[in-house]
Amino acid sequence: MIRKMGIGLAAAVALAAPYGIAHAASGPIKIGVQAPITGTYADEGQGIEKAVKLLADQQNAKGGLLGRKIEVKVCDDEGKASQAAICARQLVNDGVIAVIGSYTSGAALAAEPIYARSNVIQTSDGTSNKLLSRGYKTWFGNAAPNSAEAKFTAKYLIDVRHFKRIAVLTDHSSFATGLADAVIKNIKADHGKVIDKAYITAGSQNFTPVLTKLKALKPDAIYFSGYYSDGGLIKAQMAQLGITATFVGGDANQNVAFGKIAGSAAKGAIIVNVPGPEQLPYPTAKAFVAAYKAKYHQSPPSVFTLTNADGMRAVMQAIEQTKSVKPAKLEHYLHNMKSFDGLTGQFRWNAKGERVGSPFTAFEVQADGSYKIVYPAPKAG
Repeated sequence: MIRKMGIGLAAAVALAAPYGIAHAASGPIKIGVQAPITGTYADEGQGIEKAVKLLADQQNAKGGLLGRKIEVKVCDDEGKASQAAICARQLVNDGVIAVIGSYTSGAALAAEPIYARSNVIQTSDGTSNKLLSRGYKTWFGNAAPNSAEAKFTAKYLIDVRHFKRIAVLTDHSSFATGLADAVIKNIKADHGKVIDKAYITAGSQNFTPVLTKLKALKPDAIYFSGYYSDGGLIKAQMAQLGITATFVGGDANQNVAFGKIAGSAAKGAIIVNVPGPEQLPYPTAKAFVAAYKAKYHQSPPSVFTLTNADGMRAVMQAIEQTKSVKPAKLEHYLHNMKSFDGLTGQFRWNAKGERVGSPFTAFEVQADGSYKIVYPAPKAG
């Protein structure tokens, strides 16, 4: 009996250990980064890691938070759901109070319930609406959900460009299929015509068979909901096949690597996403980008470096304003902010953790790989 009680007590202590470590009254405040540090989306994951570490270093130089240093714990989920679940358990055991990441919806979905059960705040670029539907109070989206992006995209395709024949191309990931389905739904609601919905296998390199099929359907536009690593190749192979349809990509195509992969064919591609600091008059954002360049000798790979930085900045603000690292206080603060002055614009989180208030923009890729806003038209002055 005594032995059984001892084992039970040991198990209880082991289960409680992460919570006790995370919320200890002394020692460093631990913030996790879960991101694809290696693999297909490594430049995005490394951008997230660098942004969070830069912000932690800046805050620590000021004395930290609540008189305690910030310690960043990093786990590489490779953008994969299976590895994401491992990362979530590891970071919880490391005693983090919040996690910034991950980049992909699939990885975020796998980690979300683990963080929720452990009462660890998660801010992520995952945009699948499934992330909102579970109702976890620990979830905070760094980017607007697929439903919001899809509504803007359909309006651009139908009301602005007046495309009559639209083909939709997606991979099999939860993010891309969710976004593709939402775009199709909104196109039809706006009385547009989707002539085909086709699939690719992410990372397969050769997309000419499916593109040849789409070419025969004579689309005015090909909308791709997947990631930049495939989107750049698709745009290049469209040019090789003589497909003149306009390439329109979802937000995951906005990455400096898109232009490098597509080469000269990148010119004219349209990508839908929230605007970055170079398009918005935010001094704080411009200062952050300058500090990032000075520290790492490179520009952030995409706007998602900055949306994740906003997640980190919001968590730090919550700790500072509540003078606490207790999850209940931090979650209440984050859910009830009237407005947060982000690097990517002013926004807030609603009760579901959905980012509200983010404007969308249609960018056109220029010959030098830079982006030009084509909709909505930039305001004069």
